[in-house]
Amino acid sequence: MTIALERPVGTTDPATLVEPEVMERLAVRISKDHPDTGLPTARRIVGQAAAFLVASAALPGAELSPSKAVDTGWHAWILHTVDYAAFCERVAGRFIHHVPTPDDESIKGGPAAARQRTLDAISAAGFRIDHDLWPDAAKMGDCTQCHAGCSDSPSGAKK
Repeated sequence: MTIALERPVGTTDPATLVEPEVMERLAVRISKDHPDTGLPTARRIVGQAAAFLVASAALPGAELSPSKAVDTGWHAWILHTVDYAAFCERVAGRFIHHVPTPDDESIKGGPAAARQRTLDAISAAGFRIDHDLWPDAAKMGDCTQCHAGCSDSPSGAKK
């Protein structure tokens, strides 16, 4: 008996999850907000942010965390609320909240462990990892809009 995976592990380009018009909108936003980031790199960032969000939705409570670069993609996406909400509904069936962590010590196992959990989850979801965009997990102070490290909260915002 042969078992075929719906999506072979680590082979799908996560950018295929994002509609071309949305990809361009987000890539332009990233390149404007971060002038040292060209459009090709910004598109890669959006793809990795998509993979991160799918992995986060699949593993609620796993405390996944984006890299600094991928977090810029997540932030750009959140600014485009209609596109972000539609993507979350399509891939997760619910809104994926962005929740800043209070400090690096509050991340289970620390930033390095969060990075490895995240990469393992993205790979298990069948997506290619763009390792150049994942040198580390976002840490306290890296998350420019919220001034803290960032993580997902697939189960909803904490009260």
